[in-house]
Amino acid sequence: MASAAQAPDIAAVVDSVYRTESRRVLATLIRQLGDFDVAEEALHEAFVAAVEQWPVDGVPDHPRAWLITTGRFKAIDRLRRRSKHEVALDEEGLERIEAIADPSLPGEDEGLEDDRLRLVFTCCHPALAPEAQVALTLREVCGLATEEIARAHLVPAPTVAQRIVRAKAKIRDARIPYEVPGRGELDERLESVLRVIYLVFNEGYLASSGEALTRHDLSTEAIRLAKLLVELLPEPEAVGLLGLMMLHESRRAARVSPQGDLVLLEDQDRSKWDHAQIADAVRLVEAALASRRFGPYTIQAAIAAVHAQAPDAGSTDWAQIVGLYDVLADLQPSPVVELNRAVAVAMRDGPQAGLVLVDAILGRGELGDYPLAHAARADLCRRLGRAGEARASYARALELTTQAPQRRFLERRLAEL
Repeated sequence: MASAAQAPDIAAVVDSVYRTESRRVLATLIRQLGDFDVAEEALHEAFVAAVEQWPVDGVPDHPRAWLITTGRFKAIDRLRRRSKHEVALDEEGLERIEAIADPSLPGEDEGLEDDRLRLVFTCCHPALAPEAQVALTLREVCGLATEEIARAHLVPAPTVAQRIVRAKAKIRDARIPYEVPGRGELDERLESVLRVIYLVFNEGYLASSGEALTRHDLSTEAIRLAKLLVELLPEPEAVGLLGLMMLHESRRAARVSPQGDLVLLEDQDRSKWDHAQIADAVRLVEAALASRRFGPYTIQAAIAAVHAQAPDAGSTDWAQIVGLYDVLADLQPSPVVELNRAVAVAMRDGPQAGLVLVDAILGRGELGDYPLAHAARADLCRRLGRAGEARASYARALELTTQAPQRRFLERRLAEL
């Protein structure tokens, strides 16, 4: 224990530990207690105990282990009290309490680093609907509030809350195991896990709303989970996804100005990019491509690698990027892929060629509520000198954007026009 006399501001310490460790603690408590709601209550009680005890006893040398042990014991006490005074537990319920309390359980430090990966596979179990998998992972693994998840997916907060409650009940009632599946089941479960990890990364790389452009904690967590997954299952598409996220993350320092404003890729100071991380990521992407068993994440990573390896914006190989988008459109056709390809065509062939493609997408009624589609159209009109159309498209993009740095960027573009 750290000396109480030398202890720093305990409230600040507890707050810091909560930000950095709470999701790890929760994942382990879910493994030990076997129930999401019981584990969440235990997490809360453990931090309440920390606020009360750490000012007196000092901050533990290993706060995470302390919180796990404290939370587990408080959950056991609460379940035992409930069995005596509130409800009559059946024999199975009493056995469960005793199993949790069994001192022969693995120690608090054993397997901790894998607990969040186990939790991801549980949250992404095929018995759960895809939208429930995403909501539950963002809530339980990453700690996003229900309102944040709702804003990110453009659905009402009560709908997200209902999805989470039903998913937890399904896991409990179907007795879905809290584990990484065996090899025979792992391959078929991989796709949903990769999808959810990438959604977590995207929320960290470009937050869906709020004052900050990025959330470093989420993107870092997604990369950590992907590395664990690649160690467990070095499938080409998992390797490709890891490379993709690392390439995006390598540009973090250059994406935001000192004032917190968005800096476009073409305007970024490339000396601020993490070139060692780029080199590591490119090796991963090349390995995934060489397998010839790659998928859409690997192709997206190859596109990011072309950007990352260009010494300046003018040297970007746009012809190669358009070709890679053609491959991606075959693997994973979507209006957003079409939009990104249209922007690449505009860079290769000129803004008029890109505008024809963007107008065709919007003309079909697709991406009408997608702010980046209107921002792309506005930029192409601006480059063509069609100021009136550019203003209208920037204004529409601004109406649809809730992310503060993106809004400031669009407002500056409008003011320039």
